[in-house]
Amino acid sequence: MTFPDERAAIAVRRDSAPDAAPVALDAYQVSHGGRLRDALFAIDRSGGEIALVVDDARKLIGTLTDGDVRRALLKGASLEAPLAQFLHRDFTTARSGAGRAEILDLMQARQIRQVPVVDAAGRLVGLHLLDAILGTLERPNWAVVMAGGKGTRLRPITEHVPKPMIRVAGRPILERLLLHLVGYGFRRVFLSINYLGHMVEDYFGDGSRYGCHIEYLREEAPLGTGGALSLLPELPRDPFLVMNGDLVTQVNLHEMLAFHTGGPQVATLGVRKYFHTVPFGCVELDGDRILGMVEKPCLARSVNAGVYVLNPELAAAVPTGEAYGLPTLLEHCVERGQTVCAYEIEDDWIDVGQREQLREAQGLAA
Repeated sequence: MTFPDERAAIAVRRDSAPDAAPVALDAYQVSHGGRLRDALFAIDRSGGEIALVVDDARKLIGTLTDGDVRRALLKGASLEAPLAQFLHRDFTTARSGAGRAEILDLMQARQIRQVPVVDAAGRLVGLHLLDAILGTLERPNWAVVMAGGKGTRLRPITEHVPKPMIRVAGRPILERLLLHLVGYGFRRVFLSINYLGHMVEDYFGDGSRYGCHIEYLREEAPLGTGGALSLLPELPRDPFLVMNGDLVTQVNLHEMLAFHTGGPQVATLGVRKYFHTVPFGCVELDGDRILGMVEKPCLARSVNAGVYVLNPELAAAVPTGEAYGLPTLLEHCVERGQTVCAYEIEDDWIDVGQREQLREAQGLAA
């Protein structure tokens, strides 16, 4: 979510519900020279259960929640008391442009419901509210995350931990995906598990602490990237999302679903531009005749990003109990004359399948 610094009154927007009415950020602000009464008024008029205390340059210097004010009053403080003595000065903030998953992760880690957004100078430019992120949208769409792979290319890292449970910035990859899904309104999530699947179940449980319901598709043998769809307890009623469990991504799932439902396709494949620079001068030939030469050309291809939106009937097309790949499912759709479309993912995306990509996701790449 990005808030332009130059605006005098900046809105706190409910990111997962684009049509929700914004609340002016000014409603949360209180001057650093104000009284406890002023903080109480700000909390009441904003409805966000927090007052943000700023100096004359709009630099955030402290916060006060409604609980802080109540405790101060119960201890005998006057409504006219300077609020400076009650401030939380060791507050948590986020940068402009941070994604839903990052904000939800931060809120969960710190057990907080509000995260102010500040610019490089510490000036207040926005506010994330947990209720706004989680409570404004609940999609009927299911999400299926394929988390049963062995991750053989990442051994020995994956000898004792499944690949989706490898930690990136302190959190398992799969947890970041789950937070991302919840932030976009997905409430029913299926996790396909096989290799060391008990570690996934023990960690996530029924999903209640993430604000969703998790069900497990237990593969007795590896079923590939699509075979686990045959284990769904029933057919979905709406288009459903399928994702690989080893992705670190900020893909806009709202836009991808809107693209799918707005077109004639039975399936939408998320694609990513991949660029490869040939380290040599390339020669274009007609037989032995040289037609042209290009020095170290850069080739661009669209690659499978491991994110799919599928119409409900496609779940029934997956064979039961067999290893089956989703690319095969899409190929069969094309052969039958059904429309399959590509959605280009321009947001952050890393497929953590090899050591180089894992190091990049962990911020260790050279």
